[in-house]
Amino acid sequence: MTRPTAPTPPALDDRALDAATARFAAAAQPDVSYAVIDSPLGPLVTAATPRGLVKIAYEDFEGGLDAVLDRLAARLSPRILEQPARLDGVRRELDEYFTGRRRAFDIPIDWALYSAFGRRVLQATARIPFGATATYGQMATQAGNARAARAAGRALGANAIPIVVPCHRVVGTGGRLTGYTGGLHRKVTLLRLEGVATPDADGAEDED
Repeated sequence: MTRPTAPTPPALDDRALDAATARFAAAAQPDVSYAVIDSPLGPLVTAATPRGLVKIAYEDFEGGLDAVLDRLAARLSPRILEQPARLDGVRRELDEYFTGRRRAFDIPIDWALYSAFGRRVLQATARIPFGATATYGQMATQAGNARAARAAGRALGANAIPIVVPCHRVVGTGGRLTGYTGGLHRKVTLLRLEGVATPDADGAEDED
């Protein structure tokens, strides 16, 4: 007696196989990719979404890598994966900046972490030229509210993408140095790298 055999499943044609592979690859992609990049200012935790760079953190200042990733997971998505290759463009432009070969960044930016006013302040900050400075009042004016210098200061203090969004170029009245994410010594270092004369970090002041 011949035993019945199970039916052979239909073979996938090449287009169906390619489509299934593409769906699997898309499902496997994280919402946030990150890499730790060495710099003259210490290790930088960099993160990007498909829209662009969303985070640069001074690892020692923000509580370490795990703390940075936990905050990104809470605010953006828990689907986070270390993918250094996806941050290669960021790494290259930062290297060029620190070695004096780049004065403006071309990296796409994801502004998802900001309020509407904060985004306007930081977008105005991103337009301050290399080697120049501006005041908090000027940033508030460019963001649409000339009376909101203190709010502009808070937005700059919450800048999630320092260096690329150069909040180190924003100073107090008369060129007075004020607070900086990562510490005033880093603000002084960045300004001096760009040829801006500054006092020592010890002579700077906390942000208003």
